[in-house]
Amino acid sequence: MRVRVALATATMLALAASAALAQTPPRGAGPGGGRRMEGLLRGISLTPAQQAQVDSIREHYRSQMPAFTPGSPPDSATREKMREHFRHMTEDIRAVLSPDQQKVYDKNLAEMRDRRPGGG
Repeated sequence: MRVRVALATATMLALAASAALAQTPPRGAGPGGGRRMEGLLRGISLTPAQQAQVDSIREHYRSQMPAFTPGSPPDSATREKMREHFRHMTEDIRAVLSPDQQKVYDKNLAEMRDRRPGGG
């Protein structure tokens, strides 16, 4: 019985934390910087479970991000690694979404790519 109460409490705390993160998405460099993630998820309401999964995915890729000096542009190899991380992260996040959410996500991703210098 104590284990169930402890598990229920831990689950509630995790959901509350993910809801708090959803209210104030982190900003910063690396894959899934705040503005980039806001753009990808624009028009999509995540369930608490989805938000927790997205947060976990973002943290996973953030921890594996190649190091570079903020304020100076990364070299081409580092830039390519960053692109690869972002590509994998977007695929992983898309897999968390429902088919209807994926349509909106795909549209947001296409618009983001179209705005990028040089297009696609």
